[in-house]
Amino acid sequence: MRLSIVSSAVIAALVGFGSTIALIVAAAHAVGADPAQTTSWVAALCLSMAATSGYLSVRYRMPVVTAWSTPGAALIAASSGISIHAAVGAFLLAGALIVLAAAVKPFGRLIERIPTAIAAAMLAGILIRFVMAVFESAQGAPRLVLPLVAVFLLVRLANPAMAVLAVLLAGIGLVFGNGSAHFPASEFGLSSLTFVAPSFEPTALVGLGLPLFLVTMASQNLPGFAVLRASGYTPPSRPILAATGLASLVSALFGAHTSNLAAISAAICTGPDTHPDPARRWLVGPFYALSYLLFAAFSGGLIALVAALPPELIRTVAGLALIGSFTGALSSALAEEFKRFPAALTLAVTASGLSLFGIGSAFWGLAAGLLVLALDDAALRLRRRRQSGAADLDGAPG
Repeated sequence: MRLSIVSSAVIAALVGFGSTIALIVAAAHAVGADPAQTTSWVAALCLSMAATSGYLSVRYRMPVVTAWSTPGAALIAASSGISIHAAVGAFLLAGALIVLAAAVKPFGRLIERIPTAIAAAMLAGILIRFVMAVFESAQGAPRLVLPLVAVFLLVRLANPAMAVLAVLLAGIGLVFGNGSAHFPASEFGLSSLTFVAPSFEPTALVGLGLPLFLVTMASQNLPGFAVLRASGYTPPSRPILAATGLASLVSALFGAHTSNLAAISAAICTGPDTHPDPARRWLVGPFYALSYLLFAAFSGGLIALVAALPPELIRTVAGLALIGSFTGALSSALAEEFKRFPAALTLAVTASGLSLFGIGSAFWGLAAGLLVLALDDAALRLRRRRQSGAADLDGAPG
């Protein structure tokens, strides 16, 4: 046991929670969740993180840490016209699909066959609106937003993982220091869970549930597995997907969206700074779980703290937290020349906010990109056949 194990777990939990809690609150507001449901949402997510991280780390003796789906929260926050009950129905669908991907090998392979460029472009289209909101907020509150952007850029040079957390702490200090917000001390009691009855509306299932599953798999679970493999571990993919999928199904009944493998937080916990012996790094899991248990217990007060902050600060923290994900998604979307046009179209349709038949733009962006990619692939095959036929004719005896 080393102190670095405890510090890595606490830092990873603080970075994961503090950098994206504002985004969870925004997602809850987008689907009309009341304060009790919002508190339940965050508490259920924290309990899911604690249960899955503690169990998987101890069971498989490797630092398997989980997180909530940050791109999924962005997707929810960008949605409109969906009630909290319909959203819970969509969350249940996403959790069920994750379990199905773990249980049925062909289904998991089918999801993996979705081109990375198209999935990344859909994610980039979702995230770009949040990144742009940082600088839109700067126009209305330059004295608050511009110093925070400067803090982000400077801390990022020394420690990128702590940059967003530094922005959140600096922002809280600014707004409470100048008297524009008041500390809600009375709100810091123990949190409680609230059951939210699901409603299975086809438009929400297709427009939110399916894209939520896809972005969770493509932008959270797959990078999470990659982080573990890069650190020398062989993660059991199907048990991990089963555990996070089942946790998602349970937590959805209390208003929470999906749980998945952590990527950035995992990178904090899986390297030699945590412990020089890779076989001992699994000890970070129980301490990470304990941190999230504390967050779950006082989630109501933490949400009240976020609610007391100016909206410009919330948008700034959320947008800066997503710049790294947006950069990675954009790079993956445009990496292959043949797929650049379909990926660009996917990004444009997703970012447009297009809504048809009650189904949101993420689904239509994915559909448009896959359709154009299939057409381009068919046209390329046809050209190759014609060229091959012409070459055969040229080589035939006269």
